[in-house]
Amino acid sequence: MGLKTFKGGVHPFEGKELAKDQPIKEVKPEGELVYPVSQHIGAPANPVVSVGDAVLRGQLIAEAGGFVSSPIYASVSGTVKAIEPRRVAVGDMVKSIVIENDGEYREAEFHPCDNVEGLSREEIITKVKDAGVVGMGGAGFPTHVKLSPKEPEKIEYIIANCAECEPYLTADYRRMLENPEELIEGMRIILKLFDKAKGVFGIENNKPDCIAKLTELTRNEPRMEVCALQTKYPQGGERQLIYAVTGRAINSKMLPADAGCIVNNVETILAVYNAVKLGKPVMNRVSTITGDAVNHPGNFLYYIGTNYAELVEAAGGFKSQPEKMISGGPMMGFSMFSLDIPTTKTSSSLLCFLKDEVAEIEPSACINCGRCVEACPEQLIPSRLARMSNNGLADTFEAWHGLECIECGSCSFVCPARRQLAQSIKTMKKQVLAAKRKK
Repeated sequence: MGLKTFKGGVHPFEGKELAKDQPIKEVKPEGELVYPVSQHIGAPANPVVSVGDAVLRGQLIAEAGGFVSSPIYASVSGTVKAIEPRRVAVGDMVKSIVIENDGEYREAEFHPCDNVEGLSREEIITKVKDAGVVGMGGAGFPTHVKLSPKEPEKIEYIIANCAECEPYLTADYRRMLENPEELIEGMRIILKLFDKAKGVFGIENNKPDCIAKLTELTRNEPRMEVCALQTKYPQGGERQLIYAVTGRAINSKMLPADAGCIVNNVETILAVYNAVKLGKPVMNRVSTITGDAVNHPGNFLYYIGTNYAELVEAAGGFKSQPEKMISGGPMMGFSMFSLDIPTTKTSSSLLCFLKDEVAEIEPSACINCGRCVEACPEQLIPSRLARMSNNGLADTFEAWHGLECIECGSCSFVCPARRQLAQSIKTMKKQVLAAKRKK
């Protein structure tokens, strides 16, 4: 059987060899930790602590601000130093809880569950909600909302996004190699919520060891299987993954549940396991610190709220000062101008490069070659959409299905004229959506 995939996409330089063979290393923070109250899609969390309060590791410090929201927990023990705006990776100033780490890591009391099979659907979802589990692949959508579709009986596939298609990122790869049993147990817990669903681990074929390991461990699991995917970006995009695994297509007006699917990232499924089985809230995650500017690229289990500078130090520091730093992957991540930024639940990687190759590029006129059309996984015409954006043609942009863009950057990557197509389209999307909200 051939490898499953989608139409379009690109093949950027992978760069995974820098960190893929480095086992996960725990990094305990030394300085203060900063917890932005917006680490997820939806309403910000509301602080429940005050300056001067003593807190324990695993203690609730901010409660969910609504149904589509998520609580936040201290990842260290210490004292609340301040509640004030702090800058985050995207450049915004966000209200944050600052905790002075006492270095003792004294923990709150956790309540493991010895009989997960005996839990009801509502009890599982409540545990996931209370633990602050969100989509940790980058989107940050509260997981308890995703696991509560209107018609759960129509869910046929629980898809584990094990593709990790962004170049350089290897955190999920290491998780699959080092924590496969917990990953499978997390999938088993989610499957308890959906009686008719099958669990599918979608893994790109550039990770044959992960495919082999999970195939072996799921051999006697009648409701689970491993799906080998063609290595291609953006194979891990939600719509592309659903199409590759099931052959079902969704658009921007649909949810995965409308196609009978729920998609969760590797780190998210592990967080579900920790929440339900171990009774632990989200306090840690694994992130890849890599790039040619880093002395010892690797994969690090960090305490949420840790400063990026401490993670770089754990990776041996810089060979020399990088020209480019990116939070996330090189295709969809955010450029950073400082390392004085806190990590959050969705911080999957930090990339540091000696040269900023993109900044050196001078775009030229479109030559109408059509390469962006071939690459677009949504079958759009990016060159036209970018032109509409640059000319302020919002109505035409929407009529040409500009809102279907998933902002993957494939069009900019293949453009021989080096035009920033994705950035123009993303800007117009924001304007159109903002205008719709006002109406």
